[in-house]
This record gives sequence, C-alpha cells and structure tokens, in this order.
Amino acid sequence: MGGLTYTMLDAMKMSTAEYYGKTLCELGAEHPDIVGLSADLAKSTKIGLFGEAFPERFFNVGIAEQNMVGMAAGLAKAGLTPYLSTFAVFASMRALDQVHTDICYQNLNAKIIATHAGLSFGQAGSTHHCTEDIAIMRAMANMTVIVPADGIETANAVRAAYEKKGPVYIRINRGFDQVLYDRPDYGFRLGKAVTLHEGTDLTVIACGACSWRALEAARALEKTDGLKVRVLNMHTIKPIDEAAIEAAIMDTRRVITVEDHNVIGGLGSAVAEVAAGLGKSLTFKRLGIPDCFSIIGLHEDLMAHYGIDENGIMAAVRELMGRDFEADENWDDEV
Repeated sequence: MGGLTYTMLDAMKMSTAEYYGKTLCELGAEHPDIVGLSADLAKSTKIGLFGEAFPERFFNVGIAEQNMVGMAAGLAKAGLTPYLSTFAVFASMRALDQVHTDICYQNLNAKIIATHAGLSFGQAGSTHHCTEDIAIMRAMANMTVIVPADGIETANAVRAAYEKKGPVYIRINRGFDQVLYDRPDYGFRLGKAVTLHEGTDLTVIACGACSWRALEAARALEKTDGLKVRVLNMHTIKPIDEAAIEAAIMDTRRVITVEDHNVIGGLGSAVAEVAAGLGKSLTFKRLGIPDCFSIIGLHEDLMAHYGIDENGIMAAVRELMGRDFEADENWDDEV
C-alpha cells in the first residue's frame, strides 16, 4: 500500500470535526435547548462554529475541563441539552470524576464530543494520545459510546445523540480521515453495525479510523488471495450490536477486531465479551495498541507501526486463515 497525501482542500473535506461543528449549528437552529461548552479549545474542536452562530448559548470555561463538565450537568438539570467538547484525553481522564458523578450517576442529558482521539494527534506526544477512553467510557453506567468512521457518520452521530436521552460520548479524530460514505442516508442506526463488505471466510469488525482501512484490506484480499472478508463498521460500542457479532461468528467462525485504541477494554474486549457468552468456538484476534504508551509520530505512521492499517489487517487475516479451530464444521457439539 502506498503512502497517503493530503491537500488543504482534501483535509477540509475529510475533517470529522468540521462535520461535527456544522451539524451542531444545524441542530442548534432546530432546537433552542442546545447549548455549547468549550474548555478553551473551541477552534481546535470546531465547536467554535456553534459559538459564532449562537454566542448567547455558548460558554468557554477556559482550561478547566472539570468545571466544564460540572456546568454541563447544571445546564442539563435545568432542562437544556449541553454539547461539551474538548480533546478526548481530557474528557475521559482529566474530567473523569465529574463525568462519572455529575453526568452518568445522575443520568443527565449531556453530550460529550471528544476530539483528537486515539493516535490521531500522534505528533503532539503521549500527553495528547488517547488510547484508553473507550474502555473508560463504556464502563460508565448510563453512557452511550459512539466512534464514527468519517465526517458523514459523525454528522449522523451528533444528530442521533440529541434523540438519545442521557449521557452520550462521541469519539472523533483530529481530522484528516478518509471518506467512507458518500451520502448521509447509508443506514446509520444507533447500536447497529453497518456492513461495509460481504464475506464468508472471515469477519473484520472495526471502528473509527480503522473502518476504512479494513474495507480497503478486504478489497485487496479479494483480488490477491481470493478471500471473501466481511467488514463491519461497529460505530456504536455501547450498546454494541450483539446480533451482528453472533451472525459473524456463525457465518465465518474467524473474527478480527481492529481499533485505534488499547487492545484492553475497547472494541476488541467488547466483541470478545459477546463471543464468550455465545459458547461457540471461533478463532479470534484483536488488533490495536498493545498494553503500552504509544511512540510519537504522525497518525498514518503510528497505525502502520501497530499493524492497524491496511497492510497490518491483511497480514492478520492471512495469519488467522492459517489457524485451525476445530476438526469439523459441526455446531451440534458446541456448548
């Protein structure tokens, strides 16, 4: 696979945050109860677009993420619908106590839009990498967790978050994402995976930046190896689509998960939990960041380093296809 290059115009078209900011402005025009909050990152997270459109409904609290979450809780208690935005590493860890106690414990109607997630701001260093947030947020009672794959899916997620009462965490990248969908009406439903590629040999379940790469890997493997690889975009991590996971196991019996997140506690763990409960034998592999703090570098380079790009996914598929999981295809002897 060759390297990727971006022009300024490409970057604008591919920015998930840009879609988020514009969609929130559209929602704000439709729903006067929506308010926006930023912790001095309005420009970087693009929630500043909402602030420009509705200055009387926008609050910049300064570099004080805990206060931002507490204020959002108060606004939600007053009947408003706060959308609060900061970098994922700050939303999920610096303000975690407030997210846990102020928002989730009270099951308040607050929406957290966490940007620069995973390794998407990789060159900024370890303090700005966020490879633990899915694990943290899906462990919070009442929290819905969404990981959109591109800008159009982000727009759908932002709208779906408004309709879903209670806490919602939407995890997006810094931007510069590949375009996965060319129209908004592709079938986004909260809690339901989207099939990107049909297949019966193996299933790759991906989320976020890895979904496009999984699709590219499946297309390449069909041409080079003759493999039919099913690709699921699991945009909602909680509640997860158990039916899609079960169907993948029954139909292909080989499953790989791939995510821009630590392999512990994220998408891979969520899928493994479902698989374990089914009592069906399968071969299974999790791709993601190993149990370590990431090295520093550009996002594409880091994804290649950790094997969550197209080449890494293709190599994992070939490895799993070479494994034996049972002597026969009979399901009757399964638990």
